[in-house]
Amino acid sequence: MNVPLISLQGVSKRYGSGASELMALKNVSMDITAGEFVAIMGPSGSGKSTAMNILGCLDTPTAGQYLFKGAHVESLSRDERARLRRRYLGFVFQGFNLLARTSALENVELPLLYRGDSAPARRAAATKALQAVGLAGWERHTPAELSGGQQQRVAIARAIVTEPAVVLADEPTGNLDTPRSHEIMGLLMALNRDHGITVLMVTHEPDMAAYARRMVHFRDGRIARDEANAHPTLTAPPALAEAA
Repeated sequence: MNVPLISLQGVSKRYGSGASELMALKNVSMDITAGEFVAIMGPSGSGKSTAMNILGCLDTPTAGQYLFKGAHVESLSRDERARLRRRYLGFVFQGFNLLARTSALENVELPLLYRGDSAPARRAAATKALQAVGLAGWERHTPAELSGGQQQRVAIARAIVTEPAVVLADEPTGNLDTPRSHEIMGLLMALNRDHGITVLMVTHEPDMAAYARRMVHFRDGRIARDEANAHPTLTAPPALAEAA
């Protein structure tokens, strides 16, 4: 039997104590296999962001187990979790989080700089990642010289430059208009389909979640529904594709 890439087993997360105690997650169990595209949904305060932080090794559960490729993440030290993030995980955020006075190429190089790669290796990998997201020729442009959609493409290139097993995208279209949102979703779908990258995406937008092949709905710290998307969106609407 294949071991799931990711497994949450009875995971709970508690913040505070006594009268101020908040149970953000309550006995959550979920398996994710390599190559899945999963949309994580739910209203504000449902636990979806807490679950994403735990999946991204940015936080640890109060109880339960988190296994990544069979290894118990909840028992790792802070430094060990950081090494796991650097080796296996890429992150895409709603706010892009690009350095304003730094070129697209240099922004994409950052994870490799932290990893200690040589300058020629960083440059080659960053150039390749920008080509993969359709930004060949834009390497020297700063964020101020790029559209919102292009900035998010740079952020995605930065997330994939280390060749991660998993990309975690937190509301990746939240700051974009509709055409650019579909452009970014098409890119994430292509990375999942063509490169086998597992994509875990938090979103509150049903039309963005429709690109995923699985939807996990959180409510009140629990998984309310975990269902396959029988008819995922495969391409952006023609008019939007032309606008992109």
